[in-house]
Amino acid sequence: MTLSNRTVLTYSDRNTPLAAIATARLAAYPIDLVADPKHSRDAPAVLTLDGSEELEGQTAILRFLARAATVQTMCGSSPLAATRVDQWLDFSCGLTSGAGLEGACGVINYYLSLRTFLVDYCLTVADIACWGQLQGTLQWDKLMLSGNFPHLARWYNFLCELPELQDVAEQYGPKRRKLTPTAAPAEAAKDAGQKGGKATSKAASAAPGDTGSFEIDLPNASEGNVTTRFPPEPSGYLHIGHAKAAMLNQYFAQHYKGRLLLRFDDTNPSKEKDEYVEQILKDVAALGVKYDKLSYTSNFFPQLADCAERLIKLGHLYADDTPVEQMRLERGEGTESACRRRSKEDNLQIWEEMKAGSEVGKKNCLRFRMDMANPNKALRDPTAARCNPTHHWRTGQTYKVYPTYDFACPFVDSIEGVTHALRTSEYRDRQEQYYRILKMCQEAWPGLPDVHLWDFSRLTFVNTLMSKRKLDWFVRNGRVDGWTDPRFPTVQGLYRRGLQLEAMREFILSQGASKNVTLMEWDKIWTINKRIIDPVCPRHTAISDSQRVKLHLTNGPQSPEVISVPKNKKHPPAGIKATTKTQDVWLEQADAAAIKEGEEVTLMDWGNAIVKDIERSASGEVTHLMGELHLEGNFKTTKLKLTWLPVTRDLVPLELHDFDHLLTKKKLEEEDSFEDFINPCSRWTVSAVGDANMRSLQKGDILQLERKGYFRVDVPLLKPTSPIILFAIPDGRVRSQQSSSPVPACSAADTHFASVTLYPALSTH
Repeated sequence: MTLSNRTVLTYSDRNTPLAAIATARLAAYPIDLVADPKHSRDAPAVLTLDGSEELEGQTAILRFLARAATVQTMCGSSPLAATRVDQWLDFSCGLTSGAGLEGACGVINYYLSLRTFLVDYCLTVADIACWGQLQGTLQWDKLMLSGNFPHLARWYNFLCELPELQDVAEQYGPKRRKLTPTAAPAEAAKDAGQKGGKATSKAASAAPGDTGSFEIDLPNASEGNVTTRFPPEPSGYLHIGHAKAAMLNQYFAQHYKGRLLLRFDDTNPSKEKDEYVEQILKDVAALGVKYDKLSYTSNFFPQLADCAERLIKLGHLYADDTPVEQMRLERGEGTESACRRRSKEDNLQIWEEMKAGSEVGKKNCLRFRMDMANPNKALRDPTAARCNPTHHWRTGQTYKVYPTYDFACPFVDSIEGVTHALRTSEYRDRQEQYYRILKMCQEAWPGLPDVHLWDFSRLTFVNTLMSKRKLDWFVRNGRVDGWTDPRFPTVQGLYRRGLQLEAMREFILSQGASKNVTLMEWDKIWTINKRIIDPVCPRHTAISDSQRVKLHLTNGPQSPEVISVPKNKKHPPAGIKATTKTQDVWLEQADAAAIKEGEEVTLMDWGNAIVKDIERSASGEVTHLMGELHLEGNFKTTKLKLTWLPVTRDLVPLELHDFDHLLTKKKLEEEDSFEDFINPCSRWTVSAVGDANMRSLQKGDILQLERKGYFRVDVPLLKPTSPIILFAIPDGRVRSQQSSSPVPACSAADTHFASVTLYPALSTH
């Protein structure tokens, strides 16, 4: 089948490797094609070099052809890009007809929402691999025309226009229709352009047909002239609400081909730490948020101090030494402070005391002179600056007085050139305050440009606190493991729980820029997450320590027999694992209790067995089973498909951790104290044993325990006597395990995890 000194690609005539053929043409690498009718449809393609060396499987062939290409960027322009190309090549293996295709398309569709190519800014073999799989999959026709994957369809049609790929598709692939505007409403809206400063595109959807709308009016917005900003305070870790703000600001900056600024609002040294700055930068990078400039409000402390002095001279600021509680009462009642009538000279003198941090200065604050009778309490002379002798994480003891957020935000937004400040709707009452302060600053500091505000709904979830101050209470009081606790809504807490950052991004963009505030359940985001992890994560087996029952197989192997089985039958890149067959095996108590004497059952990845005898304790629990293998039996006829583990010393100790909400009340009212609704038991543990293959698991790995659910490795196997610690990942459908536990969740007793029925869905790279 090979020709001397030639490269030959041999493949099944019923499964043409379109990507390999297209890559060879783009790489100008000559190959001979042999469509062998003797090749089975599932047999891998084989590339034979010079009649001797062979490469088997399209992924390996693609890597070779990309490296052999005259255009070196085919396999990535940098080591990082090359690694991402390899990840996409592995991912492309799952783009085949079946239940998982729609979910996999959803992943690529989201990923391409703001990209032209999968890796870098040029065509790579990653694009060709995914294109080839879709080109050869008839199911893609229906999905493409559904309009649910506009970004993927745009990318696909673009690749189909490339002469080399077009020729391969026409010669070897099934016919395809181009996506029409009616089949892709989001793309049609995008192509319509912006009219009157209106953004008419839509963001990537978290799930097909659930696209979040970004059709909002940005006043005076035009291409190339929009600057947005994300201004986190370094007083804690980012939570999912901050992630939404960062991503929406990035979205509109990119939509208008503008700029995104990242600015740390470090105006309160009592709460801020450089640790928080480092972690926020880490989270921003993980979320894929790219900013054009990094700055700090503390960069502008000199300008803010100068502006404050000018505002005093203009009569817009006055010094006030009214006690805090009395001031709060006066603001609530709309009563003017006696200090409001101080002269400019007195205010300037006290301002100098404040800057020096003297005893007189510490008793005073600066307040804007606005409207104490206004129904909007945000306009009742808000505070502009306060003394604080605390060491500032960045400026040390240089300053003794610091601006408030209300003062610093509009001034620094303007001086940095922010054109549109996007904020959550909780700031809606402060919009007029923002504009008034900005107008005063423009009077004091001529030339400051206008800033336009736009508010969007903040994320609110049931049984969840989103206030950093309240989350900090849990940290300071030792009620959680820190800001990365898996019960926290922080980016790192959710990631530690097992949420994939791709799922978080997908969920956030699905919300769009709506102003409607709704109390959300957590099920949607975890459903997205399940669709991503299920098709690609490896499968393992675990059985609870206190709930295991021995089954003796009379005709089982006299000595252990080891076989290899796939870790994920639908995703070969997950690899293989060793399964040991022994005469005695462990079953779960719940499974053993469901078996009837004489019943034929299926032992997963082994075969059928007939249970002949069942021994029970006085309380009715199964204590031992006897049976015999019946490998010629048909697994389709059995009711029970059982997970099992061999009775060997190679089993791995496990701790399975599951979690509940920190709060017992779905929605706290304004008068509620969160401390009154703290869940006394929001975490519990099950001791178990797992198959020997789990020894190689690494921190952060995602896996499925058969019939138990999904888990993330929090602590891998560090020594033989210490357990692997696994955190249960919600699947968006099953309620808290606590509600289905047969014993109290906080009991010292070993809690049995309820069985979970799992469905294949979608994957990511």
